[in-house]
Amino acid sequence: MNKTEKMLVGERSFCVLLLVFSLAILYLAYQIAGFSSANSPGAFPLGVGLVMLLAALKIGAETLAKAKPDCSGWLDAFGQFRRAHFPRRTLIFAVLAVAYLAAIQWISFYLSTFLFLVLSIVYLRRGRVVAAVLIAALLLLLIYLLFTLAFSVYLP
Repeated sequence: MNKTEKMLVGERSFCVLLLVFSLAILYLAYQIAGFSSANSPGAFPLGVGLVMLLAALKIGAETLAKAKPDCSGWLDAFGQFRRAHFPRRTLIFAVLAVAYLAAIQWISFYLSTFLFLVLSIVYLRRGRVVAAVLIAALLLLLIYLLFTLAFSVYLP
């Protein structure tokens, strides 16, 4: 790795988070049963945490060898990161999903699911309302039939 390759915005933060999460997984896995034997309940999570730790160290070493990203200050870096990883379409869909989860509590599952599907399809397909209503109704019918007939579970 040479210094001519530029570091991506947020790459250093990703490495730090990966290191912190791998250490947390190692700690929690050790809390399960220590490392009493290779077939103990915590052995597999310990292995996963160790692999994550090694990956974090390798990625961190490669990141340190790269040149700093082209940005002027943390506000510019945040803007570049947001545009690259969270475009407006993704953010709006995330808001719709959070509103859907909140609406399940206030209105029924079926009505909130229908509204979520219609709004999502209209937004993602850019305004085909009739098709969105028909698709959402068909999907809701399939959900109802699957859960009531196949699983014998009645949704609220």
